[in-house]
Amino acid sequence: MCGRFTITLEPAFFQQELELGNLPSEWVPRYNAAPGQPIPVVKDGESRDVTMLCWGLVPHWAKDISIGYKMINARSETLQVKPSFKNAFKSRRCLILADGFYEWQQPVAKGTPKAPFRFTLKDGSPFAFAGLWESWHSPENEDLQTCTIITCQPNELLAPIHNRMPVILDRQSCREWLVEKPEEELAGLLKPYPPEAMTGYPVGQWVNNPRFDDAKCIERLAG
Repeated sequence: MCGRFTITLEPAFFQQELELGNLPSEWVPRYNAAPGQPIPVVKDGESRDVTMLCWGLVPHWAKDISIGYKMINARSETLQVKPSFKNAFKSRRCLILADGFYEWQQPVAKGTPKAPFRFTLKDGSPFAFAGLWESWHSPENEDLQTCTIITCQPNELLAPIHNRMPVILDRQSCREWLVEKPEEELAGLLKPYPPEAMTGYPVGQWVNNPRFDDAKCIERLAG
């Protein structure tokens, strides 16, 4: 799964590199973006404007917002059949902007904590996760827009660390993901990113605390 990620580069750099439209004023750097928090998302393939959505998809039929914490990720293999995701896959796809993400490696020795790693593109450029979004109307008559990150099998770089990875889209795939296409073609975009274009390194236990959002999170662990 992908349970934390980073958005540390300047918004203007994202805008230039990913050909984005208008940027929200509330976009700030994030070193430890966590479920339940607002994150920058592109829903419209024409304007490519960025909006802030809550991470953790809440289907329109949900009775309670808390279901979103169970739906921070959606498995690429089952999008077309899962009731929570299949309608969004057809018509509510989005790009979730990032410049890195964390995964945790299971400990070798019993009693030791999982080891967190941060993964980025090798050239340090920003990118987009494939995502889905939904609009939920609460019992209190309030509207909330939420999203989820799609995951797939890991590439050779991630496999020793974790058995899943988020789907990273290249620039062309970003455009294709937001336009109307047959589901088979869309599903073909949901594949592991080339490992030779990525890098990863160990980080400290700071990232284990979702309330801790500081540049210390992305520092390479000494040794």
